Amino acid sequence: MAAQKKLTRAEQKALRPIQILDAAFEEFVKCGFAGTRVEDIADRVGVTKGTVYVYFDTKEELFEAMINHFSVPFQELLGIAGGLSGKAADRLMSILSLLYEQIAEDRTTRELVRLVIAEGQRFPDLIDRHHDEFIAPIIAKIDGLLLEGMASGEFREIPVAFSDIVVAPILTTTVLRLIFDDRRVPTPNKEDFLRTYFDLLFNGLLTKPH
Repeated sequence: MAAQKKLTRAEQKALRPIQILDAAFEEFVKCGFAGTRVEDIADRVGVTKGTVYVYFDTKEELFEAMINHFSVPFQELLGIAGGLSGKAADRLMSILSLLYEQIAEDRTTRELVRLVIAEGQRFPDLIDRHHDEFIAPIIAKIDGLLLEGMASGEFREIPVAFSDIVVAPILTTTVLRLIFDDRRVPTPNKEDFLRTYFDLLFNGLLTKPH
C-alpha cells in the first residue's frame, strides 16, 4: 500500500476553510446555532479557536458560509436539469428523481433542511437568500415544465401557482425522516417510492394517464 502523500503547508492552508465548514456543519447539526461553540469546531479540525476566526470573523458568518457551502448541490442539480431533453413528463420525472436523491436520501441535505427550519427565525435574511438562490430556480424549472406540458397538450390544465404540491411528497418524506429517523418511519425503498409517487402524480397530470 502506497504511503499517503503529505500535503504541503500551502495545500493545507487552502483546504482549511473547507475543513472548518465541514466541522461547523457537524457541530451546528448536533447543538444548533446557540449551543455550538467555535472552540468545539476548532477541536474537530485540530486547530485553535483563533484559526477559525482567521477565515470567518463571527460565528454568524461561519453559519452562513456553511449553509451556502452545503447548498451547492442544488445548483449542480439545476445544471443537470437544464441539459435534459425529451417530453415534459420525462424531464419532470428526471428532475423529481434527482430531487428525491438529493433531499430525502442524502443525510447532509436532510440535516441542512433541519437547520434551515430550526434557525429560520434567527436568520430570516439568510434563509430568504438561500431560497432565492437555490430553491426558487428549481421550482421555476418545474413550473416551466408544467406550462410546457400544458401548452403541448401533454398535461391537463392545472394552476401552476400550486406547483409546490408536485414536490410535496419528497419534502414530507424528508421531514418524517428528520423527526423519527427510522424509529417510526422505515427508510423507504427508493424504487418503490418513486414508482408510487410517479403513478399518483402523472395519472393526475397527464391528459392520457398510463
